[in-house]
Amino acid sequence: MLGVIDMIKGIKGKERKREELNTRQALFVDYYIQTGNATESAKKAGYSERSAMAIGCELLRNAKIQAAIATRLKQLESERIAEDKEILEYITAVMRGETTEEVVMNIGTGKGYTKAEKVTSKVSAKERLKAAEMLAKVRGMFITRQEIDLQGSIPVVIRDDF
Repeated sequence: MLGVIDMIKGIKGKERKREELNTRQALFVDYYIQTGNATESAKKAGYSERSAMAIGCELLRNAKIQAAIATRLKQLESERIAEDKEILEYITAVMRGETTEEVVMNIGTGKGYTKAEKVTSKVSAKERLKAAEMLAKVRGMFITRQEIDLQGSIPVVIRDDF
């Protein structure tokens, strides 16, 4: 997970512009996104404990800080949401049996006793079939197509019920 600090460090060969955040401000943004607490974030970013509350409030009113928080939240949101290609690749891997899952199995220990253990196994045939069905639906393989010939006229009757 890249933070604001990583983004600032990623600027190679360029001199940081005046409107960019300094290191403590960037740390504040990262900690604020994690905690939602301005005072705690200011302390973790390196501001003094005595002034952390005031500085935290002041930083939250700063337009550059607000923009950095909004940008970072948007970036985190996009990282969490799977892209179409990623979803299709996963479903295809399940269908082909390339993925595994953990299942709980009762394993005999002797003398009529069993012990439940987690075992890693390939995805079941049922799950593979479901994945194949999902892929077929996405690709439109189950759509029944009918051609309707609309040549000629179609009578329309309008009744007045008043």
